[in-house]
Amino acid sequence: MSKKNVSFSWAFKEFIWPRKKIISIGLILIIIRSLAGLVLPYASKNLLDVVVPSGDKHALWILIVVVCASLLVQAVSSYSLTKLLSVEAQRLISVLRTKVQRKLLTLPISFFDNNKSGALVSRVMTDVEGVRNIVGTGLVQLIGGTITSIIALVFLIKINAWMTLFVLLPVVVFAFIALKAFAYIRPVFRDRGKINAEVTGRLTETMNGVRVIKGFNAEEQENKIFEKGVDRLFENVKKSLTATAIMTSSSTFLLGLASAGIMGIGGYFMMGNTMSTGDFISFTLFLGFMIAPIVQMSNIGSQLTEAMAGLDRTQELMNMTEENDPEVRTVEIESIKGDIEFNDVRFSYEESKEVLHDITFSAPAGSVTALVGSSGSGKSTIAGLAATFLNPTGGMITLDGVDTSTINLSSFRKHLGVVLQDDFLYEGTIRENILFPRPNATEEELLRAVQGAYVNEFTDRFELGLDTVIGERGVKLSGGQRQRISIARALLANPKVIILDEATSNLDTESESFIQRSLQDLMQNRTTFVIAHRLSTIQKADQILVIEEGKIVERGKHDELIAKKGRYFDLFTYQSRI
Repeated sequence: MSKKNVSFSWAFKEFIWPRKKIISIGLILIIIRSLAGLVLPYASKNLLDVVVPSGDKHALWILIVVVCASLLVQAVSSYSLTKLLSVEAQRLISVLRTKVQRKLLTLPISFFDNNKSGALVSRVMTDVEGVRNIVGTGLVQLIGGTITSIIALVFLIKINAWMTLFVLLPVVVFAFIALKAFAYIRPVFRDRGKINAEVTGRLTETMNGVRVIKGFNAEEQENKIFEKGVDRLFENVKKSLTATAIMTSSSTFLLGLASAGIMGIGGYFMMGNTMSTGDFISFTLFLGFMIAPIVQMSNIGSQLTEAMAGLDRTQELMNMTEENDPEVRTVEIESIKGDIEFNDVRFSYEESKEVLHDITFSAPAGSVTALVGSSGSGKSTIAGLAATFLNPTGGMITLDGVDTSTINLSSFRKHLGVVLQDDFLYEGTIRENILFPRPNATEEELLRAVQGAYVNEFTDRFELGLDTVIGERGVKLSGGQRQRISIARALLANPKVIILDEATSNLDTESESFIQRSLQDLMQNRTTFVIAHRLSTIQKADQILVIEEGKIVERGKHDELIAKKGRYFDLFTYQSRI
């Protein structure tokens, strides 16, 4: 089955079939509207061929009332159709955006590492909008327009079969051109979604990194990159506009030719008295009812093609394997001790490029394991494996004797706390950021976390205290202040396993002294993994693992490793001189 058919069958199953009742009502309304519209050409024939020649004024009034009633039916059915289907389409867009965002958050960390955040935002906000053309008036108008054209065609054949045949020839040619154009446009629309996502992603990065851009006087460089992306988008739009223009101009020309032919043929028949004036006017009006939906269908077809291209990308995303696979991760854990063991663990980000080799160690419950080594040695990868952000490609990691690859991630992560080097804060207040892991925590629990991380040391100086708004990513705070908020957040979460990735990297000497004390409270009775370049921060660790090129080259306590005078000794004495 082709990708196009797969996508349409998925769209039908996901969006159309569950709403079959509301779409059926829409179809009934559009048929009623179409039938009401056919009253006018039929009434015109009666007016010219029957009512006017007979001089029957009573029949004239009846005719006017019937036409007015049909116009009212058209207006009411059009209003009901738009209100019913357009509102339902917008509701579906909201539901689908929520569904796609929910799906995104189930995907593994590696997916986000390989995709720009701006591009993902585009997939949530833009790609799903095409569904309005499927569930909204678009699809129904396509079907309703087809029905209208067929009914009008029957009347046209009844009035004059030869004239109808002449009209159908350019219509068939136009239909052939339209089908070719749609086949050309769909991949163009797919590419547009990708280009749009890339341009949006770059723009998002530019906004987030504006300080770096200005600091390196790189505005012009960014302008050129963005301009290049916008040009690619323009070239893509130009392609689709060309195809649409071919359809529009060919329809105008071919249908114009049909109209000119009808004038000639109709004039010939009227001169020969084989067609009345009423028949000719009626034929012309019915022709409009047959051709208008066909022209409209070309526009709707273009919209549906764009919609299907967007839904192709949405389907692609929705079919991705979730991080917390329910068929594999079947073990639910309520409470944990925190014993973590690595047994011959290997890991690769890319196939045949192993970055961790046979990592074996135990981190008993409540212990502190420090990971040290040069940049790129594999420290953060080990921490990521302990946090279940990554899965080992070989060997096994166990939590309290249970293979972590079988544990339901949600049940484990409620016992997990992280303080990362890139301490992410939301735009909002300090209070909201600390309450993030436990929004329903009591004021007493909040204040305990605030004091434990010495956040009150700087919030007491702020006019609004904990209700101070910190700006996007905490831009209004210093690095040390942001880090303390991150630690307060971890304290409030009260986890059993803690990952501290360069937790003191952004701190000045004064802040570090505050944090060292709060970290002792945070790590107490919790299994802790600490990654630190500042070796002075891990001297009291229960075990220090020295990682180089993906292997554990030394292990032991601070004093033991110093006495060995190996790699750890070199790192420590080098830092002591700085």
